[in-house]
Amino acid sequence: MVTLLRGLLLGLVLSVACVAQATEEVRVGAYHFPPYIIKPESERPSGLLPELLQALNQRQSDYHFTLVATSTMRRYRDLQSGRFDLMLFESPAWGWQDIAYETLGMQIEDAEVYVARHQAGRDEHYFDELKGKRMALYSGYHYGFAGFNADKQFLADQFNAVLTYSHDSNLIMLLRGRADVAVVTRSYLYAYQQHYPEQSSALLISQRVDQVYQHQALFGPQSTISPPVFADLLKQLHRNQQLDKLLSRYHLRDLYGQ
Repeated sequence: MVTLLRGLLLGLVLSVACVAQATEEVRVGAYHFPPYIIKPESERPSGLLPELLQALNQRQSDYHFTLVATSTMRRYRDLQSGRFDLMLFESPAWGWQDIAYETLGMQIEDAEVYVARHQAGRDEHYFDELKGKRMALYSGYHYGFAGFNADKQFLADQFNAVLTYSHDSNLIMLLRGRADVAVVTRSYLYAYQQHYPEQSSALLISQRVDQVYQHQALFGPQSTISPPVFADLLKQLHRNQQLDKLLSRYHLRDLYGQ
């Protein structure tokens, strides 16, 4: 009887070990990019990305997705060196031209929109010409109006830009008259309007967008997961409408199935 119990326990231990070995860690790079990821270096990062990774981990056991904090400028070499396996909610136009990677369309759409302070006589035509206006921009972001050149000195010289690390700071500069135009991620702006409805009437939001981007996943040369496998995991979240609900809460357009 004792021998039998020992055998059963040994079998259980070996089974658990095999399951543990079968689960591969997938490291996902992340830099502060609200509302997608807020403070990835903190103990409890928030935003769409951590919630998506949690949903992926709960859905299956073949892969375990973890966050690896990086920065807007460091993320290129970190992906190439294998510090993490992939980045989500990216665009090849955002400085990736000289980096080796594989790409996967995530079927998720967002945009950057122009915002100004609402004043009497000011309308959509205010955004027709950006030259000569004081621009409030997010440091490290790539903007369409600037040819996706994120160099700070270039933006300051050519567009009189003040660069910060906060959409809130840029919107406050508008409201206080310290900047003329800000470029804000549309999904973030919708959330901001919900949180601060009293300030929405003071903002003039352009119908013209700086860029519309369909988010992509970028996989490094040494990634432990391939684009087709990751695409299948996303499809599983779509099938049970888990991803659809998540994207809706973050004001993102779901292009899946279109």
